[in-house]
Amino acid sequence: MNTTPLLPEEFGNAVLAVPPLARRPDLTLDTAQNASLIRHMEAGGHRTLLYGGNANLYHCPLSDYAQLLEDLAAAAATTTRVIPSIGPDFGKMMDQARLLRDSGYRTAMVLPMAGFTTPAGVADGLRRVVQAAGMPLTLYLKSEQYIDVATLAKLVEEGSIAAVKYAIVRDDPAQDPYLAELVQRLPRERIVSGMGERPVLVHLQQFGLASFTTGSGCIAPRPCIALLRALKRGDMSTATALHARFLPMEDLRESISLIRVLHDAVSLSGIADMGAHLPLLSPSPADRMEEIRAQALALLAYDKEF
Repeated sequence: MNTTPLLPEEFGNAVLAVPPLARRPDLTLDTAQNASLIRHMEAGGHRTLLYGGNANLYHCPLSDYAQLLEDLAAAAATTTRVIPSIGPDFGKMMDQARLLRDSGYRTAMVLPMAGFTTPAGVADGLRRVVQAAGMPLTLYLKSEQYIDVATLAKLVEEGSIAAVKYAIVRDDPAQDPYLAELVQRLPRERIVSGMGERPVLVHLQQFGLASFTTGSGCIAPRPCIALLRALKRGDMSTATALHARFLPMEDLRESISLIRVLHDAVSLSGIADMGAHLPLLSPSPADRMEEIRAQALALLAYDKEF
């Protein structure tokens, strides 16, 4: 695992792969299968791995967390940055922060919390977690109500927030006053599009975000990275064609469950066996599994073309 100091420009130089997490039938972590998926992603060029929602860390017990940190650090190459997630509640964040301190990790992402928060309370809590963990945080932003732009900008300026994973869903991603204000107040190199491939063309071309996160790109890392490179050089014709190849899987994920479908798709692709879903989630519907398999294999075949 890459343990060098975190640099802001890192977020614009790589797609942030957001993989699922393998577990055995008894729900313990499957070290070997997680390592197999990491090797596949690294072979395709991914150098930043973000374990968050797709890994269902919302429900990860604290008793697993130390092993999780050890497993990911050991499996990743020395050139691969690994970002684990914490939270979403304050108590869990603080307990995880103590495990992260002096661990070699350089940032952790705060999972979004719905309800029972105020912007001032969020800011206070994040500062306390930063102090406990000894590292800046990456903020997963899914709601305008979670924190206001001015407060967030202050947290970035003081070094408490290293990056923002922007994931507020809009009917039209081009019409987003909150994001427009965010890119005026925060360095764009610290903001990544955080909703997979769907809004990427608009987020990077119109708003100038640094990069994007991907779930489907865990199966097909090569074309995913090619998409980022095409956007960076302003080649919209190539970017649009690459983008279109990811939409069938994204459509399928959105029609069932982003997390569950990706978990099952990785298994059905043969890359690695992700095993059991951690409750309170469950597998994708049985009558959709062949559809998921077909899309997973199509993405894997597309990756091999690169």
